[in-house]
Amino acid sequence: MSTVQVRVDRNSRTPLHVQLAQQLEAAIQGGELPVGSRLSNEVDLAEAYGLSRPTVRQAIARLVDQGLLVRKRGVGTQVVGNSGQVRRSLELTSLYDDLAAAHRKPETDVLRFGVAPATAEVATALQLEQGDRVLRLERLRRADGEPLALMRNWLPPDLLDTDPATLAERGLYALLRAEGVRLKVAHQTISALPATPEQARLLSEEPGVPLLATTRITYDDHGQPVEYGSHLFRASRYAFEHTLVHR
Repeated sequence: MSTVQVRVDRNSRTPLHVQLAQQLEAAIQGGELPVGSRLSNEVDLAEAYGLSRPTVRQAIARLVDQGLLVRKRGVGTQVVGNSGQVRRSLELTSLYDDLAAAHRKPETDVLRFGVAPATAEVATALQLEQGDRVLRLERLRRADGEPLALMRNWLPPDLLDTDPATLAERGLYALLRAEGVRLKVAHQTISALPATPEQARLLSEEPGVPLLATTRITYDDHGQPVEYGSHLFRASRYAFEHTLVHR
């Protein structure tokens, strides 16, 4: 039976079962839990990690839903998948922090950094006037050295005091929180767009390949928009997941 080392942060906003699932997934993707290996039972895992059995059960169920684990009668829980795809919950977290939590080694190339006039789209999102000054950020995010996402963000210019070097080493939301910004809620849309030649070059894809496109407006605890993001992800390497609840 296999047990890997896991460390959870009880002060994190990320639920414990999500943290556990992310680290087990990283162990599967990294080969520490190879295909065919069996996990220890829930009771032993809960004791080993200092977690409750329901927390462990939720984490295992999450990985079963992702197709990485399967439960077999008389055998237990077995590793059956290693897709290499990054899966991310629909939660108000940054990609950088999610990758770090999953031990996927995030790396960032800052492609553009500076103040620019707000377009009509950006102005509407941030409740500004068209042409108002905004801080524009454009980054290429890698996971384990492999291109994963092109990320463009616009913020009110006086909200964040940072520089390209710092932005390359930390997630945007962590920097905002360090400035005292309390992120509360976000509105996000998800669609698909064909890759332009330049986007394809940066993401190591072929021109015209469908990319997963998201736009997000994030609000603080006063209801003010603090960030507008427009991101492109490699659909072959990235997926969103969300649990639907009947009401």
